[in-house]
Amino acid sequence: MASIATSSVFFPVSSSLKQNQVSNLKMVSLSFTGKNFRSLRLQPSRFRVACAAKPETVEKVCEIVRKQLALPADSAVTGESKFASLGADSLDTVEIVMGLEEEFGISVEEESAQTITTVQEAADMIENLKAKKA
Repeated sequence: MASIATSSVFFPVSSSLKQNQVSNLKMVSLSFTGKNFRSLRLQPSRFRVACAAKPETVEKVCEIVRKQLALPADSAVTGESKFASLGADSLDTVEIVMGLEEEFGISVEEESAQTITTVQEAADMIENLKAKKA
């Protein structure tokens, strides 16, 4: 005979917090059916905002991918397009990265280049490298 046990965690949200306000939460205590568990302490960390690449960067990357893979100008290449699904092999991906480096005046480390699989990932990486360079 099978049995199922479930638990749920509920974190009430204070209605006094405004939408653009950051909470100063430092500790959370959990209790399940009367049994107390160890508290979770939240470590302070830097607030970081990550944004997707600019549309014009994504479009430029799409153009470079089309050119490197000799795709027709009207082929559907978007931010979600995976290099492999467009017919790119590992050598093509290296050539795409070299084209991006030349076009955007950046230098991509080999480890980073190997993790790029989509147009959006490439565009996001370009934006990050340009921000670090500035």
